[in-house]
Amino acid sequence: MFPMEKLVSLCKRRGYMFQSSEIYGGLNGFWDYGPLGVELKRNVKDTWWHDMVSGHDELSVLQGAPSEYEMTGLDCTIIMHPQVWKCSGHYDLFHDYMVDCRQTRKRYRHDQVRGRWAEAKGQKVFVTTMVEADHEDEESLRRAMKFFKLRNKDADQLSWDGGYRVLTEIDDFSQVLGPDANELGTLTEPREFNL
Repeated sequence: MFPMEKLVSLCKRRGYMFQSSEIYGGLNGFWDYGPLGVELKRNVKDTWWHDMVSGHDELSVLQGAPSEYEMTGLDCTIIMHPQVWKCSGHYDLFHDYMVDCRQTRKRYRHDQVRGRWAEAKGQKVFVTTMVEADHEDEESLRRAMKFFKLRNKDADQLSWDGGYRVLTEIDDFSQVLGPDANELGTLTEPREFNL
């Protein structure tokens, strides 16, 4: 899988997108589109609109659909009265448990943080990572070596207990090394968070 950092770097170099307010430190999750990014976004929206709305034939019954249906466009704000979200089912159905890292101030979905137990120097630590599965082993090894202050030649002092597990299987976070942290126990207890 292509690492996200390389993709973001490529998009910046080619003028597709930039992190919003980047010169002032940026805002997580907010992006500004450059000249090429605006065109790409418009093309994706136009293609989607044609396939889903204007190209839809309400007289034909699609395979698996109970009956014919009409498709029309609607453009409204995302920020709405909470009752709208509740009545539409979004409020009750779409919520996730999140954990915050007190050290890095980052937020993670509780069910998407994976890790494994590492042991060295008489201490056992749950080393977590958020990288793609094909880079998980090397990232976990790098983070464990750094935490235990081991050199590459001392890698045999590090032992792994079992395979990767999701953070939801861990009850005590005091021995958990957060995905971007360098200290133990920085993750908060999981709490409901409506997205």
